[in-house]
Amino acid sequence: MKLTEYINNADETLFSFEILPPLKGGSIERLFNGIEALMEFKPSFVDVTYHREEYVMRKRSDGSYNKVSIRKRPGTVAICAAIMHRFQVEAVPHIICGGFSRDETENALIDLNFLGIDNVLAIRGDNQRGERNFVPEVRGNKNALELIRQVQDMNNGIYLDEELKNPNPTDFCVGAAGYPEKHIDAINPATDLKFLKQKIDAGAEFITTQMFFDNSKYFDFVDRCRAAGIDVPIIPGIKPITRKKQMYNLPKIFNIDIPMELEEAMSDVKNDEEAYQVGIEWCVNQCKELQAKGAPVLHFYTMGLSKATREIAAQLF
Repeated sequence: MKLTEYINNADETLFSFEILPPLKGGSIERLFNGIEALMEFKPSFVDVTYHREEYVMRKRSDGSYNKVSIRKRPGTVAICAAIMHRFQVEAVPHIICGGFSRDETENALIDLNFLGIDNVLAIRGDNQRGERNFVPEVRGNKNALELIRQVQDMNNGIYLDEELKNPNPTDFCVGAAGYPEKHIDAINPATDLKFLKQKIDAGAEFITTQMFFDNSKYFDFVDRCRAAGIDVPIIPGIKPITRKKQMYNLPKIFNIDIPMELEEAMSDVKNDEEAYQVGIEWCVNQCKELQAKGAPVLHFYTMGLSKATREIAAQLF
């Protein structure tokens, strides 16, 4: 079922969350345990992130170097299938540009289509470690706009092999990422919004936002989107701060602001246990306001941990 159908048929704010695939060599059972802890709140969907392959140069005994893959979190497609089978909930895989050619992207989408996965979130993905600027794969999509266009081509029965006879069209509901406080690479908020509008015009049917801690940033973002002619659902991304150092690290990583009131409350805590409680309280209040003002979904970035999200959801749903 498409996410837009869930949202359009709902008479209240929905619940969803994002998970990380296990590290290479890890067990899926811990992941399942985290999902199980949140199922009582009836999530409408579960996002599964995708991470590009990484490499390191390892020295051989003869002094030469060997390029070795250390892909850390494989298995997004398989995990989506496992989640849908075990929990009977919609899984939404991220598809990314980084590390994938257009052919590899097409093959991944074919697999997802065969598995009955109806929704994807199309994003550019992070820079390769050590790269100042994003470098696309050879014959790959350069940005999320190109990626969305490729998915829409397949929805229209257009595959990369032009000689295919009567190929079956896919029917993906495609989501795009939105940035209430501007994408880190955008020149300014206006150009960022212009690019988002292009993604919607290319076929994206919903927007999931970057995390934010100041609801006014989200409400302003929604207003600017509507003024620009973007009328798709805009899903707020939520993350509770659970450790004091996150107050300093998250703004650097995600190009977001920490409200002064939250910073002052966190500055007074003596340890991470107190920081956890402050973060939970802030997030609950943040979510209650979003619910009251009609946010279509509360989408939690769990970072692979469900405890905080469970405590918050218990007060909301």
